[in-house]
Amino acid sequence: MHESLLGTIWLDVANGLLDANVRLLCDDATIQRLVGHPKFVTHVQKASDEAYVTEHLGLTISVLSVPSLQAAVKWINGHSSHHTDAIVTQDEAAAAVFCRSVDSAGTFVNASTRFADGFRYGFGTEVGISTGRIHARGPVGLDGLMIYKYMLRSKAGKGHIVGEFGSGKKAFKHKRIENAVVPY
Repeated sequence: MHESLLGTIWLDVANGLLDANVRLLCDDATIQRLVGHPKFVTHVQKASDEAYVTEHLGLTISVLSVPSLQAAVKWINGHSSHHTDAIVTQDEAAAAVFCRSVDSAGTFVNASTRFADGFRYGFGTEVGISTGRIHARGPVGLDGLMIYKYMLRSKAGKGHIVGEFGSGKKAFKHKRIENAVVPY
């Protein structure tokens, strides 16, 4: 969160998150703005260093304020999983700098990071995740040295979110593999 937004947008965002029972793990600047909120005691905590490198897998987010886009990019490049990172902004130049500067496999503008999934990209069922910068092994041609970065930008008025799998025409079709021995 850019520190210039702490007295304005942050309060609206935090209220919406707290109303949805999201637990907020905050740095000093962001937590200070929430003192007195009815859910402050139950849903707001000071973030530990570990909170910023943890995938919470639930209704919990870690919030950190930064003085600039450059500081945000530096922090993300030093602490991110390098899988997918997103920016929420109305500034096209800031969006471009973010997408080009953040060293992640996916950089998104005004869109949910839940779009970062092999199934949604059209690759079929995801069998693994790689945040490495090269994946080839053995003899490699030029094509094998190529890596990809996915950049997604929402043009919808309120950004894009992702629905649950199976809510549309495509759904996972898992079937049990009946093999007693490895086929090699």
